[in-house]
Amino acid sequence: MNWRWYLFRFDGRVNRALLWQALLIVALLAGLLEIVGQVVRAVEGGTTLALKLGFDIDLDFALDDVFKAVDPRTYRSLASTDRATLILKALGTSLFFWIFLATAIKRLHDRDRSGWWIIPFVFVPRLFFHFSGLLPASGWFVPFDWAISALWLWGLVELFIVPGTSGHNRFGPDPLAEIEAPSPAASPAKSWDQSRELEFVPPSASPPGGMHVKRGS
Repeated sequence: MNWRWYLFRFDGRVNRALLWQALLIVALLAGLLEIVGQVVRAVEGGTTLALKLGFDIDLDFALDDVFKAVDPRTYRSLASTDRATLILKALGTSLFFWIFLATAIKRLHDRDRSGWWIIPFVFVPRLFFHFSGLLPASGWFVPFDWAISALWLWGLVELFIVPGTSGHNRFGPDPLAEIEAPSPAASPAKSWDQSRELEFVPPSASPPGGMHVKRGS
């Protein structure tokens, strides 16, 4: 597998299994990043290192961290956040966000949908969920909330559950199709034509009669 294409490019198609695999890869990287952050904080603070391992599976690839960059509530807590943790968080969020875009868009291609469907399926619902606490509580907003939740559920089913289109589509070949290299047809073995290679010599001829191989055959 071409891992650079799989995790960082937007062309082609991937099936459900590869999207789930990308989710697992991001979870492992996030866990590793958390360990590195704990080590850095222990070194800078001169404290004893006590590792706390965390392993979370987020179907949105920690997309909420992207929305925190435009959330004014986040900047109020920056003063209490150490610089090393902030840098590691920014680097990790950028990497995970790119992997999410690359794999999710290729998965939409597998469903024969444009990559722009990621906006109504993922970004609009997650943006609404993140900032819903800032919206006024009102009864007329409930149907809109249900519609956004249904849209998010639809996108979840499209990305992680429903199989892709069978066969070749406008975005490329079926990733589940078995690709078999055509083997050249074997030429049939030539049969031995005895009548062309053997001749019968009459008994009166010399040498004695019998079967002899023709010269030049």
